[in-house]
Amino acid sequence: MKEKQKKSISELRQDVVSGDWVVIATGRAKRPHDFLNEPRPPFRQPKQTCPFETLHADALIVHASDGLGRGSRWWTQVIPNKYPAFGIGVCGKRRWVGPYRWTEGVGAHEIVVTRDHERSFAQMSDEEADLVVRAYQERYIRLQNEKCSEYISIFHNHGRLSGATISHPHSQIVALPVIPPDVGRSLEGSVAYFQRHRSCVHCAVIRYELSVKERLVYENDTFLVIAPYASKTAFEMRIFPKAHCVHFADMDGAQLVGFANALRMALAKLYAGLKNPDYNFFLHTAPPGKRGEFSHYHWHMEILPKTAIWAGFEIGTGIEISTIAPEAAAAFLANVKI
Repeated sequence: MKEKQKKSISELRQDVVSGDWVVIATGRAKRPHDFLNEPRPPFRQPKQTCPFETLHADALIVHASDGLGRGSRWWTQVIPNKYPAFGIGVCGKRRWVGPYRWTEGVGAHEIVVTRDHERSFAQMSDEEADLVVRAYQERYIRLQNEKCSEYISIFHNHGRLSGATISHPHSQIVALPVIPPDVGRSLEGSVAYFQRHRSCVHCAVIRYELSVKERLVYENDTFLVIAPYASKTAFEMRIFPKAHCVHFADMDGAQLVGFANALRMALAKLYAGLKNPDYNFFLHTAPPGKRGEFSHYHWHMEILPKTAIWAGFEIGTGIEISTIAPEAAAAFLANVKI
């Protein structure tokens, strides 16, 4: 079934979970090929000075491509961040400073490194991507048991525009002593929907997107990739487990394999279709504490390509403008052959 859209200069769409509005500027819409990455100096740093080339003695996890653990065939290692945003300390140090709240930056900050200096996540095999995702989950499970971990963020910066300062492919895991505002709004939106409809809002989105297929980029047996109805940026994607799953830590073996495949395919389509754009991907999941409190939530991964720059309108209103409809972006990416 096709959705009927009235043509106009632009349209506003609201995210069903966060309540955020976005502008789809159809009146000045660009074609997908207009977003192809412009030629610029490659973001590469010499292997000789790269801090991620060797296996670190203090590695917290090592996954090898031959399954033998620590050795010459290592593929993924998790190491402490040398310059952490959050560090080990005593939990609970919070106070008011006049009208302001203060808390100590206690938590953890780790780096997930893949061995190949050149190959990004988009260029991995399913087996290699699976080792990375398993490292994500293993460290997530370990960190969720720390007293200070109110929330655990997993994210990846690809390219200079994304904020990456080292070109060697790597992701980061951060345990925070607070729940981030963006995640808080997502949790509030999902519980509000549940109170009205007695069902998970993300499950409703999944059912609808699978029925209309207007924004479906990719799917396998356990996961789907969509361009969100209210996409904040051109070619934004979200990856959802098809079955209701509250916590990232709760994926079983089959789901891990499916998630690794879905994430790799989404990034590979972006890499091939837009000629390797800069992007961020990051996890949204229910907080690890009070597990029964967030049964209405549904974890997912978000991918945000760097296809535009915030200007005065976006900064002043908090409303983002996308110059390509998510339906067109999804159709383009779905047709990219990998």
